[in-house]
Amino acid sequence: MRNQVEQWIALLKDMPASGRRALREVLDALEHPDQSSQLAAALRRLQHTLRQAGWSGLLPRRRVVITGMGAITPVGHSVEETWNNLVAGVSGIDYVTRIDVSDLPTRIAGEVKDFDPSAYGISPRDAKRMARASQYAIAAAQQAVEDAGIEPYLEKESERAGVVMGTGLGGFDLYENLLVKAGSTGRWRVRPLDAIGGLPNIPAFHISERFGLRAVSDTVVTACASGTQALGNAMELIRHGIADIVLAGGVEGLIVRTFFVGFSMMKALSTRNDPPQKASRPFDATRDGFVIGEGAAVFILESLEHALQRGTHIYAELLGHGETSDAYHMAAPDPEGRGAQLAMRYALEDAGIRPEDVDYINAHGTSTPLNDKTETLAIKKVFGEHAYNLAVNSTKSMIGHAFGGAGAIEALAVVKSILTGILHPTINYEHPDPECDLDYVPNKARRVEGGIRIGMSNSFGLGGQNASIVIARYTP
Repeated sequence: MRNQVEQWIALLKDMPASGRRALREVLDALEHPDQSSQLAAALRRLQHTLRQAGWSGLLPRRRVVITGMGAITPVGHSVEETWNNLVAGVSGIDYVTRIDVSDLPTRIAGEVKDFDPSAYGISPRDAKRMARASQYAIAAAQQAVEDAGIEPYLEKESERAGVVMGTGLGGFDLYENLLVKAGSTGRWRVRPLDAIGGLPNIPAFHISERFGLRAVSDTVVTACASGTQALGNAMELIRHGIADIVLAGGVEGLIVRTFFVGFSMMKALSTRNDPPQKASRPFDATRDGFVIGEGAAVFILESLEHALQRGTHIYAELLGHGETSDAYHMAAPDPEGRGAQLAMRYALEDAGIRPEDVDYINAHGTSTPLNDKTETLAIKKVFGEHAYNLAVNSTKSMIGHAFGGAGAIEALAVVKSILTGILHPTINYEHPDPECDLDYVPNKARRVEGGIRIGMSNSFGLGGQNASIVIARYTP
């Protein structure tokens, strides 16, 4: 203890004058507990000073909570509609209507149906020149902001509010449409801003512009791991005092011919076209490939102090995250799942919990022969015998694989499971696979006696990028 005190004295002695002033402001504010806003501002100045001096290790990590949620998915245009359909085992996978895939072996996808951008303040003129990913991102973000009741705070605290979005290819559909039209007409017609409208960072830009977010605006592009990694990155911004509020999530709008042709040539897609709703069957022995999906989910993340200060509801707490690389193959997972194992271990370590503390895993669960077997192996390696006590389900069985949006939508399922004590099913699980021998919540939703305290969500991306996040029931 004496050594610790001496270290602190030495640090304080070396602290620049700005740091000493900030510390004095904190102490003064502590003497006036009725002036909580002054204390919060003083703490922020002290945190900034310590970071600038390279002393951020002295700062405690702030707790990060979820206070708002929004979603646009193949099974719903809101969080509640999406969740109710997932619990009911409703599939959003059907025949493709947006593009012509009649000549391809795969003719099905998880499309977002009947989406009306004007319901979210997007004019018909803007919608024509805006990628679908940007439209979905704005819609989900608008829902989340309204759900959290946070818009007045975004206006007052714009320099402490940011956005982090994950996506695989952003507005690629915008570029493909330009190329298709040029090919069919023989001439180019490029409008102003078409060149940048499809960039991966534009969904985050639109959210930032709409709500005046002037802190961090980040885009995570790690293929299928993007949505989960975006939540982890946003958590770090709040933990370390860089922001108090972050709109974070993932989005994808990739029902495009290029994707269908490319993945068909790789033989990665399911060709079980009839009926479409039976095609995505994670962990089932007859699985034959994934189904392309799309959609978005956005969360309002806040520091616990900020959420309590404004007296809002708290849905859940983000406890930890892990990110790794397979360093193995561009498309195939490491057969031993070493990168996946490491991501889960890092997430548990970051959360400060033991494997046996986890009740439930929302799996990456793509319905491909390699991924489902490898993920099962990785879970067993990390959780040992406790793996057989875990419930493991796959949201992709009903909505397909939304790439950069998948991790965020699946994190939404984890939060709703924690709030309701219900696990949605993995549908189409009909033929057990000896190599996939865990509890996959087959075909029917399940109410968990005693509820769910801690859940994990996994996302393993093309390029060998892995991300896991731990979400917990909020306890004061």
